[in-house]
Amino acid sequence: MSEGITGGAEMIRLRQSIETQMRRKILEAIEVVLEEELTAALGTGRYERGDARRGYRNGHQRRRITTVAGAQTLDVPRGRVVDPDGSSREFRSQALPRYARRTREVDEAILGAYLAGANTRRIRKALAPLLGDEHLSKSAVSRVASRLKELFRRWSERDLSKERYAILFLDGFHLKVRMARRVVSVPVLAVLGVSEDGTKQLVALTLAASEAGAHWSSRVEDLQRRGLEAPVLILSDGHAGLRKAIELWPEAQVQRCTWHKWQNLVGHCPVHARRELKCDYDRIVRAEDGMVAREAYASFQAKWRTLCPAVARSLEEAGEQLLTFYAFPKAMWRALRTTNSLENLNREFRRRTQTQASFSTEDAGVTLLFGLVAFGQIQLRKIAGHHHVSELLAPVVASAA
Repeated sequence: MSEGITGGAEMIRLRQSIETQMRRKILEAIEVVLEEELTAALGTGRYERGDARRGYRNGHQRRRITTVAGAQTLDVPRGRVVDPDGSSREFRSQALPRYARRTREVDEAILGAYLAGANTRRIRKALAPLLGDEHLSKSAVSRVASRLKELFRRWSERDLSKERYAILFLDGFHLKVRMARRVVSVPVLAVLGVSEDGTKQLVALTLAASEAGAHWSSRVEDLQRRGLEAPVLILSDGHAGLRKAIELWPEAQVQRCTWHKWQNLVGHCPVHARRELKCDYDRIVRAEDGMVAREAYASFQAKWRTLCPAVARSLEEAGEQLLTFYAFPKAMWRALRTTNSLENLNREFRRRTQTQASFSTEDAGVTLLFGLVAFGQIQLRKIAGHHHVSELLAPVVASAA
C-alpha cells in the first residue's frame, strides 16, 4: 500500500517537474521573440554597433501576463527607435501589446468558451488550469468579447469587390431578441457563398424587422454597393421578398429550393394522396436529366390539374426555376436542388443558441452567430462537386478579360 502511495507521489512530482520545465521554456521563447522584435526595430543586436543602428536599448520592464502555460512574469526589453527625421519614439511590441495582460492564445480560449455559451463563472472554472489564480472578471470577458463585435462590424462593412462567388444561397431564420422591453422573434437574413475552390463562406448576416421584399432588396443592394458581382446561380425558397430582391441580379440564374416547394405541395394535397404525389414529384426533381424532368413536369401538371388543382397551381408558381440545376454538372445536382447548405448552417445556429432564452441586444445575436463561424466553432464544408465550381466562373472571367 505504501509503495503505491510512494509511486503516486513520484508521478505527481514528475508531472510537476515537467510542467515547470514547460513553463520555463515557453517563457524563454516569448522573451527571445521580444528580443528579436526589438533587434529588428533597432537594426542591430545587443552590444552591436553599426551604421544600420536606429536607436538604443533602455533596459527591461517586468510584466505579469497569462500565457497558455499559466501566469508568467516576463522581462520585456525596452528601447527607443530613432526615425529618419531624427525624432525618437518608445519601442512598441506587436507580439505583446503595451497594455496586454493575456496572450492572444488565452484570449482565444476565453472567446471560445464565450461562443460555446458559457457564462463568466463557467469560463473561470473551465480556464482555471490555464489562468491559475489570475483574476478573470465579468468585465474582462466582456472586453475580450468586444473584440468579436469590432471584427463583426469590420466584416459587415468590408469591400467585396475582390470576392467572387459562383453560387449564393439566400435564406432567413428567426432569433429571439429583446427589443423595446419585450422579447420578440426577429428574422436574420443570411447569405452563404460558394467560392471558386468550392468552399462555402458566410457572406452576410443581418438582423431585419421582417423578411419583406424591402429588407431583402436592401440587403442585396448593400452587397452590390460594396462591390459584390452577380453570382452564376442563386438558390432560395419561394418567399415573395426574396423573389423580388433576386431581380436585382437579372443576369444570375435562379434555382428554387425543391424541398420548400415540396412542403408547399403537401399543404395543398389530401393526406391519402400524398404518397402518390411524392412519387410524381420525385420524377421531376430526381430525373436522369433535364429533358426527362421536363416530361415528368408536364405529366404532373396534366394529372394533378384534375386530381387536385391547388397542387398543380402551386407547382406552376415555381415553374422552370425548379429545374435550373439540371443545366449544371451532375456531380453538383444534390447540392443545387435545395437550400440545405444554408439550412444546415441555420440549424447549427439554432442548436448553438437554444440555451439562450433571448439576446439582450439586437447586435448580440448576429455577432455571436458570426463568431461561431469566424472562430471555427461551426465548420463549413466544400459543396458537393466542388471541383466543378471553377468551371462555372471560367466564362465570366474570360468575358471580363
